[in-house]
Amino acid sequence: MKVILSPSKLNGTVCAPPSKSCMHRTLICAAAADRPTKIFCSSYSKDTLATIGCLKALGAKFEEFDGGIIVYPIEKGQREECILDCNESGSTLRFMLPFAAALGKKCTLVGAKRLGERPLLPLCTAMEKHGVTPKYEGSFLPCKIEGKLSGGVYEIAGDISSQFITGLLLALGVTGGGEIRTTTPLKSAPYIDITADIQREFGINVIKTESGYIVSEGQKYTSPEEIHIEGDLSNAAFWLVAGAIGSVDAVTCTGLREDTLQGDGKIVEILRSMGAKVEREGDRVTVYRSKLKATVIDCSDIPDIVPILCVAATQAEGTTVFRNIERLRAKESDRVESTAKLISGLGGTITFDENTIYVTASKLSGGEISSFNDHRIAMSGAIASLVCEGSVTIDTAEAVEKSYGDFYEKFIMLGGKCDELSNR
Repeated sequence: MKVILSPSKLNGTVCAPPSKSCMHRTLICAAAADRPTKIFCSSYSKDTLATIGCLKALGAKFEEFDGGIIVYPIEKGQREECILDCNESGSTLRFMLPFAAALGKKCTLVGAKRLGERPLLPLCTAMEKHGVTPKYEGSFLPCKIEGKLSGGVYEIAGDISSQFITGLLLALGVTGGGEIRTTTPLKSAPYIDITADIQREFGINVIKTESGYIVSEGQKYTSPEEIHIEGDLSNAAFWLVAGAIGSVDAVTCTGLREDTLQGDGKIVEILRSMGAKVEREGDRVTVYRSKLKATVIDCSDIPDIVPILCVAATQAEGTTVFRNIERLRAKESDRVESTAKLISGLGGTITFDENTIYVTASKLSGGEISSFNDHRIAMSGAIASLVCEGSVTIDTAEAVEKSYGDFYEKFIMLGGKCDELSNR
């Protein structure tokens, strides 16, 4: 599907969608708990629906209510071999693989598009030493697992994907405890902090050590009965950048927890460092149209908001430098290449080397770009249209459904001009 976005300006207030990171983890903990859990959330992304589908296959039951979903725990006992369809969700795959193995379920994990090409070997290798050998050929998917994962000490790299460690932590809550030792420096630590925080809500205490994490023996998942999902700062970042570069006056995003553990909460301080006027009141963040300046940004813990920050950088006087970009290459697209093609395809100035992206202030002309089937590239292109001289056409624009199904509707609600939505 293609969408055409004409030059426009946004203004007004939008509520952030539920945090995809928090939702994945909460759903899994609830499915492992001792009794039902009522989860309050306003919507579901394609990725979180993939996790729900996998949990259903494992024996959990779900019931929707006005304002969220009730999760009934996975039934005890061995079920027939099941298929876990992770669709395009890296989180679903890397969480469900060790979690299902800890339950002793005989499963085949499948997925779509680039998912089978994304890194998985370190997790598989760690699991092989604890009773389960994932079996695959060529691509990591389909991947079959048999046996039951045990506790004990796991050694795994910390600089490839924090999702490996989250998956093992979720599994260790089922096995009855264990330890994770990282063999390389940890990247994206805030995501593991989110995991530990949600596990504590469900009665699992995770202890941080100098070399990793410990889940003490004898713990079990216990339901808090009710839990609310906070707003997603990775997706709120698009509206906050829109406020700074493409608003009539300002854009306000609500539902953003002030004491959030989400690493992408750094978007607020980054925009301030670029000279944006940002006001915060409770769960509301307002960003005013501002004159921006270049800065240096460490991308180690914020790979998901680099594309939209590159869009902001095209409007910042000077050359903005993005360091530690290696982990952008193993996302839904190679986000170094796809971000560079997004910016240059719209007339901007961007270069990169192995570890750094450089974006120099430039006028954007508009044009036709591809999302590369990457939701964050599609949404970044939409926000970029606000500062383009001509229209922007985005191919495979439906990629936004992965994390933010009604993104274009919200864009229009705030005053954006977007056509061809009837073909979705």
